[in-house]
Amino acid sequence: MTAAATTIVIATRDRRATLLRTLARLTALPGGPPVIVVDNGSRDGGPEAVRARFPQVRLVELGGNRGACARNTGVRLAETPYVAFSDDDSWWEPDALGTAARLFDEHPRLAVLVGRVRLGPADDAETDLVSRKMGAARLGRAPDLPGPSVLGFPACAAIVRRDAFLAAGGFDDLLFFGGEESLLALDLAARGWGLAYAEQVVARHAPAAEREAPPERWALHRRNDLLVAWMRLPRGRALAGTLALAARSVRNPAARGAFAGLLRRLPAALARRRPVPPVVAGGVRALGELE
Repeated sequence: MTAAATTIVIATRDRRATLLRTLARLTALPGGPPVIVVDNGSRDGGPEAVRARFPQVRLVELGGNRGACARNTGVRLAETPYVAFSDDDSWWEPDALGTAARLFDEHPRLAVLVGRVRLGPADDAETDLVSRKMGAARLGRAPDLPGPSVLGFPACAAIVRRDAFLAAGGFDDLLFFGGEESLLALDLAARGWGLAYAEQVVARHAPAAEREAPPERWALHRRNDLLVAWMRLPRGRALAGTLALAARSVRNPAARGAFAGLLRRLPAALARRRPVPPVVAGGVRALGELE
């Protein structure tokens, strides 16, 4: 298969300038892969600009902010077997989608292919830390997968098998945004799907300047990591992480915000609790994540 076997889905909100730069790159990719932009209630003129400058792009306006779940809408609308995610500040190298489609065709158990992220457009751009960790093959490499196994992924570097994504429920609205990939990764692995890193499939990421401040971003991810733990991991591990966050919240404002957010969402998380098989939980423990 070619890049045309893959649809690119972008969820965006109030990033007009960044989004337009990204769309210029994505619409120039070889093979002309379909692009779907799902707008989370932007008020900066972004949707109007997309219509005017990129009429070939399918634009979906949700009218409000649905966070990461906006991507679910794009996946449902896609008519290709594979879907690649981009953020409004990330894009794919020219040969990435064609290579990924071939790897999916050759590995029928593969549900998520995670590409290598290079930071920025420069020829000498470095590979980001998350990609380097994935390339270290800490979970080994299954013989029926094209690269090291993983149990998480950054969405901006992920390509998914559409049917597997939808059957697993996509991204969960309880998490809204921030670390939402972890829950989906666990749910796919629990269903027997494979997730793998492929360094030859390259995404570029130029993080937008308006991203959240580091303490706020840490609090959001820590809250969501613990929600995922309560929904899918052994209760003892979830409780230990929660108690550690509570202790830290006494003196740390970011931890205090994370803990308050966790408590508000904990009843809903417990209602969605569905522990993963021990082998999957053991992989999380081996990685030292979601603790």
